[in-house]
Formats: sequence, C-alpha cells, structure tokens
Amino acid sequence: MKRVRIAVVGAGVAGFSSAVCIAEALPSCSVTLVADRFSPDTTSDGAAGIVLAAEFPGTNIPLERQKRWFKNSFDHLLAIAVSAHSPDAGVILSSGWQIFKEVPANKKPFWSEFVIGFRIMTDGELRRFPHHKFGHAFTTVRCDCSSYLPWLQNRFRKAGGQVEKRKVNDLQELFNNFDLIVNCSGLGSKSLVGDTHVYPVRGQVLKVEAPWLNHFIRDGDGGTYIYPGIRSVTLGGTRQEGDWRLHVDRAEAEGILERCSRLEPSLRKAKVLGEWVGLRPSRKNPRVEKEVVQVQGHRVPVVHNYGHGGSGVTLAWGTALDVMELVREHLGEKLLQARL
Repeated sequence: MKRVRIAVVGAGVAGFSSAVCIAEALPSCSVTLVADRFSPDTTSDGAAGIVLAAEFPGTNIPLERQKRWFKNSFDHLLAIAVSAHSPDAGVILSSGWQIFKEVPANKKPFWSEFVIGFRIMTDGELRRFPHHKFGHAFTTVRCDCSSYLPWLQNRFRKAGGQVEKRKVNDLQELFNNFDLIVNCSGLGSKSLVGDTHVYPVRGQVLKVEAPWLNHFIRDGDGGTYIYPGIRSVTLGGTRQEGDWRLHVDRAEAEGILERCSRLEPSLRKAKVLGEWVGLRPSRKNPRVEKEVVQVQGHRVPVVHNYGHGGSGVTLAWGTALDVMELVREHLGEKLLQARL
C-alpha cells in the first residue's frame, strides 16, 4: 500500500504538535506541514506558555476528555523540562502561586491532580498578597514557544516531515495532492472552513528583564499574571473577546505594568524589553474531530484541531494525540476497504 499523503495546515503549537505526532507514530504516512507564517511570526510565539488548564464548561466535550488532553500535554512537556533538551526546547519547570480575591467555589480544580505538589496556600504565604483571601501553590511547566516551535520543527524534519511555506485560501487547493488534511489553522478556520463559532480574544503582554524573580504569580481571574521564563518575564494581560486590534495599546500596557507591580512591587524597577499583541483562536469548545468532505465525487477526510483559545500550549500535545488516533482510524478503514 502506498504511503498516505497528509497535509497539516498551520505552523502554531497545535499544527506542529499534530505533525510530529503523526510523523513519528505513523511511518506509513508522508506528512507535509503547510503554512504562510512560521516562528517567530505565529500567535503561539507570543503565548505566555504556562501550562495551566481551564475547564470548558457547558460544552460537548466530556470533562474526562479535557483531563486527558491536559495530562498528556503536561506529561509530554514535563519529560522535556527534566531532560537535556530543556534549554533548546525552551521548556522549564515553574513554581508559584495562583491567588484569589474571594474563595472560589471549587477550591481544588480538576488539574490539581496532574501538576506537581499542589496545595492550598498558608495564611503566612497569603500575607504577601493582602487583597487576596485564598490561593494555590504548585509547580507546573512553562514553555517558551519562540524556542519550542523551532525545536518541534527540527523534530518533525528528523521524523521525515516536510515543510511548505504558502498561504492556503481554501482546503480544496490541497485535495488533489493529499489524501487527508489536518486543519490546525486556528482563527483562520473562520474563513478557511467557514466556522462562524471561532472568534478572536485579544491578548497583550509585556516582556521585562527581572532575573531576580523565580516564582510565577497569577490572579485567579486570569487577568493579571507574572511568568518568569528563561530569557525574560512575561507580564499580562488582556482578554478582549471579538477584538481584532493587533497594535499595542499604550494605556493597556501601562495598566498591565501597574497591576503586576501591585502584586510584585520589585517590577517597578524592571526594564521593559518588548511588547506583544496576539489574537487567541477561541471557541466555545475546541474542535477536535474528523469530517468527510465531498469534492468532485471524492470523499476527502479532514481532521480538525483548533479553537484552543488561551490554552494552546496547555492542550496542544493532548489534542494532537487525538488527531493522530483519528488518522490511525482512517488508515485502518482504508486498509479494510482495500481488503474488501
């Protein structure tokens, strides 16, 4: 049986994770990743990169599946963080606190069983944050995508994958040359596959020089966060639904610095290294499923993997493993049909 030709559309963290999973697990496939933008010009490159799950409530995705996505992604990145690949991949362990102004209804979130050393903060620890009443302390993983994406791309090439730089305006452009399409186009799926349920959530962050900071601090509402990384500290942020602006808003940048400095006063002396704005590809629930498209009398399978919102790094490897299994199922179906 000839090799199955697969195109993965999108070079963000979901695209490269999917491409690597397929190329490494399914040698009967020839995998090409197609995109018009690569690192450092993807939305993933500016992501804060902290691995911290948020439940997708009221969706058609069972919580057990969400847990599996998170656990598989966390375990994958943890293995990198404690290996010799950590510096090149930009993946490190990160310890710190998530703090709340009011005690949350659920004191122990579902992801607490997967991170390292999860516990409730002590009264002594909370004194550092006088405007907050409750908190979590734990160790997770932080991923710098400006290092991680090139590292994944190199891993993909070692697995025999190919990269093609071009803009795809319609998936039908690929149907003549590929047997199966994996759509990881993020916000591009709004036009590429006509998905009206995907929308932007604008995020703005600052990168500062503050090497004395070793612990992350995240406000429980997700609006303010301080994430130390390998080369800089990321301060955030904004979550503006339906906002397509890609320019830096000066007032918002000043607000981010002020909010973060209230949590960590030493940041007032930190040097600002840069500013970044990106549009998170959001959806009520991520779309991770297969559909069959009819094109000129032919049935072409398309596997979708997009709509992760601000949880791209957190869920990408887990959803990519689901993508790989959907491709594997397709190969089994093709083999069965060939035998019949």
